[in-house]
Amino acid sequence: MSATSVIGLQWGDEAKGKIVDLLTDQHDIVVRYLGGNNAGHTVVCNGETYKLSLLPSGILHPDKVSVIATGVVINPKAFLSELDSIVDRIGDKKSELLISDRAHIIFPYHMLEEAALEKSRKNPIGTTMRGIGTCYRDKAGRTHAIRMGDILRPDYFRKRLEEVVPQKNVIIKALNPEAEELNVDEIFEEYSAYAERLKPFVIDTTAYLHKAVAAGKRLLFEGAQGSLLDVDHGTFPFVTSSNSSGCGIHNGSGVSERIISCMIGIVKAYTTRVGGGPFPTELDDEVGELIRKTGNEYGTVTGRPRRCGWFDAIATGYSARISGVDCITVALLDVLSEFEELKICEAYEIDGVKTTDFPSHVEDLRKVIPVYRSFPGWQSDITGITEYDDLPENARKYLDALEKIMGVPVEIVSVGPDRKQTIFKKNFIK
Repeated sequence: MSATSVIGLQWGDEAKGKIVDLLTDQHDIVVRYLGGNNAGHTVVCNGETYKLSLLPSGILHPDKVSVIATGVVINPKAFLSELDSIVDRIGDKKSELLISDRAHIIFPYHMLEEAALEKSRKNPIGTTMRGIGTCYRDKAGRTHAIRMGDILRPDYFRKRLEEVVPQKNVIIKALNPEAEELNVDEIFEEYSAYAERLKPFVIDTTAYLHKAVAAGKRLLFEGAQGSLLDVDHGTFPFVTSSNSSGCGIHNGSGVSERIISCMIGIVKAYTTRVGGGPFPTELDDEVGELIRKTGNEYGTVTGRPRRCGWFDAIATGYSARISGVDCITVALLDVLSEFEELKICEAYEIDGVKTTDFPSHVEDLRKVIPVYRSFPGWQSDITGITEYDDLPENARKYLDALEKIMGVPVEIVSVGPDRKQTIFKKNFIK
C-alpha cells in the first residue's frame, strides 16, 4: 500500500494542482480533505488550462476516483457550477466523484456574516468573503452546523433551518442593520434542489477510504491553501480556518497519516501572499512587480494581485517541519530567469537578535528584518530543460542553497505550467 500527500509550504498558491495532476497517474484515488471554494488550483492538461476550486485535481482523469472528504466545507451552488463547467469541456471523461456525507454546508448567512465581520475589523484578515471561515466556526460551535447528510433528509433539514435561520437573522442584523432578513422557505427550496443533484455522489467517504486502504489502493492526498495559513500553526490570525498543513490530513479525511509513504512539500522559487498579515520578504518595489508580472501572480479564485517577495527559507523550513515532508518540489523556477541577482532569506533579525526560528506571535513577525544571502542569476531560458543536470549552474546552486537551509531535499523542479515542463531528480521515484 502506497499513499502520497502534496502540501503547500508557503501562504498558498504554490502550484500544488500541477504536481497532484502529474502524480495522479501513479495513484487510484485523489482525496481533497480540507478548505472550500476559497482555494484555487490551476492545472494544464493536454495543452488545456483548467481552474479548479472545490474539485480535486484528479477529476481530469477518468480512470481515477476523486473524493471530497469530511474536512471540506461545500457551497453546493459553487460546486455544481464548477462540476458543470468541467463536464461541458471534457464530457463524461471525468473521474468518479464521491462527496462525504459529513462535509459541512455553506449557506447564504455564512457569506453575509463573514462580510459583516470583515468590514468591522480595523485590520482585515483578507478573507475571500465566501463564507468559509464562518462555516468552519459553526462546525466547531455545533449549534448552527448543517452537514451534507442533513440536506438529503428533507424533514430533518427543514427542522434544522427553522432552528438556525432565525438566530442567524438576529446575528446578521446586529452586525449589519441594513441586511435583509433571510427566509427559511427560500433557503429550503434552493438547497433541496441542490441536494437532488448532489445525492448520487454522497457517501460515507471515511468508510470508503478505510476499505480502499485495506484493499491496497493507492491514495493521493491533495492539500489546499498553504501550511503558513494553518489555523493552529500559521501566522494567526491571518490564516485560514482549517489545518492547511500536513496536520490536517487525518482529521480532514479520517485516514491515518501513518499510511503515507511520501509527503511532498510544494514551494514557489520565491514567495507570495494574498490578503493581510506580515510578510518579511515582501518586495514593494519594481523587483516585486516584475515577479508578479512574470509569474502572473493573481489569485485563481479571486483575481487579487498577490504580494511578492524573495524566498523565505525560515518560514518555509518551519512549515516543512510542521508537515513532516520528505522532499520539496520547487515550482515556477523559470519566473526568476530574468534576474541578475537573487536573494534567499536565511535568518531573521528581531529586536537586534538574529534567529532561525519562526516567530509564534504575529507582532514579532512584523518586526522581522530578513537576513539575506545573495546569488547570481542564470538569465537564460530554462523552460525546455528536462534533466536536472542540464539546468544552468547558477540555477542548481540556488536550488542547493534552498535544500541546505531548509534541511529537506529538492526532488522535483517545475520550469513551466505544462505537465512536460517538470524535472524529476534521478533518485525520485514517482
